[in-house]
Amino acid sequence: MTQPATMEGLLTWTPRGGLTAGPADGGRLLVADSWLVRDGRVRGLGRHRERFLRACGECDGPPLRRLLEFWQDMTAALPRTGEWFPRVELAADSGELRLLLRHAPPLGSEIRVWAAGQSDPRALPRRKGPDLDVLARVRRRATGEGAEEAVLVTPSGVVLEAATASVLWWEGDTLCLPEPRLPVLPGVTVGLVQERALRLGVRVAHRERTVADLDGREVWLVNALHGIRPVTGWTGGPVRAAVPVRAPEWREWLDGILEPLPEK
Repeated sequence: MTQPATMEGLLTWTPRGGLTAGPADGGRLLVADSWLVRDGRVRGLGRHRERFLRACGECDGPPLRRLLEFWQDMTAALPRTGEWFPRVELAADSGELRLLLRHAPPLGSEIRVWAAGQSDPRALPRRKGPDLDVLARVRRRATGEGAEEAVLVTPSGVVLEAATASVLWWEGDTLCLPEPRLPVLPGVTVGLVQERALRLGVRVAHRERTVADLDGREVWLVNALHGIRPVTGWTGGPVRAAVPVRAPEWREWLDGILEPLPEK
């Protein structure tokens, strides 16, 4: 039987039993995906679904039919009140499909970033899940430097993304992001931002930049939890943050496209 939606913790799914209380320690992950649920509304849920299904397929996960059944049960179990940050998982050791149901942390509207540039430690940068633990260590190191996030870079110093967010920046009237050939996670929220830019006629360009090249530019960290957070401070280096003149309007737009969850 599926557990009540207000129960926090790890729930394991089986075809006959639905979602039931899972292990205290989830162990290693092959795939994960997460998003914000605010009073029963979510942004880009179909895109998260497609990314999760694709990643499970790439690592020989359960058959598509089982994945779709899990997704349906998972969606029905999501709370319709309050702010939540659920995570769907494919466990590495057991091959189980799971839902980690957790309250959302306090949401931020801006962020301070460590300017040193952290060499990318991920083993599988294009798939969310296997590297979550190592990325958590990167964030802890950034916290020790007086920041909330760290920017991952290539061996030559080219900006990739942050530990938990995509990196976007503005060069004049052009919205910029890393080259797609670089090892970056296909971000759901950054995809929504790109599409809006194209609809509005805003030029979008893929460019290779170092952290130093972002000096004095409006830089955003973008993810499914916080949406758009402009960088308002850099620590550990001479990089200066620009006044975020564009971010408020784009944040308002992004907050406005939350859609109701499907009916149970």
